[in-house]
Amino acid sequence: MTTAPVELERPETEEHVRPDLPWVTIVWNDPINLMSYVTYVFQAVFGYSKRKAHALMLDVHHKGRAVVSSGTREEMERDVSILHEYGLWATLQQDT
Repeated sequence: MTTAPVELERPETEEHVRPDLPWVTIVWNDPINLMSYVTYVFQAVFGYSKRKAHALMLDVHHKGRAVVSSGTREEMERDVSILHEYGLWATLQQDT
């Protein structure tokens, strides 16, 4: 005696696969750190030119925040940790 294979009815589902969006590190304005120090940190941590580091610092100062790096979540967690060690207020979020 052999048994016939059982066919299961599978519900049709639409999978909404969200592409891997990059993560970003955001540095926020604070009343503590000097603008020259923030520029220095951006150069030291990210290897940015003085011009780019200064422009990002001005974004932080005038706009209240600046995106300073992007990549995988793990990379951005590392960047945030390093910036915290320098005393900057930084967070990460998934880019939109």
